[in-house]
Amino acid sequence: MMEFNLSLQIEDVNMLSDAVQIWHRHNHATPTERSTQMLCSAAVDLFNQGHQTREELITLLIMKFDSPDSLKGNAQSSASHH
Repeated sequence: MMEFNLSLQIEDVNMLSDAVQIWHRHNHATPTERSTQMLCSAAVDLFNQGHQTREELITLLIMKFDSPDSLKGNAQSSASHH
């Protein structure tokens, strides 16, 4: 589950949102609630790992999810087994 970082500034939130929007445009994909949630979660995780520039976030999202179909196989599950 994604933890919400209360220390994010409005500029950070705007950058994260922009990265998700650019991913959709890059992939010619219509944003859906599911794709947006998954990409936002991934973007926040990347941001919290230290990738805090717009370019880094966009590049890493595009690399991690190289097409809209790549989001289908990455659904989060509450019943994951390791």
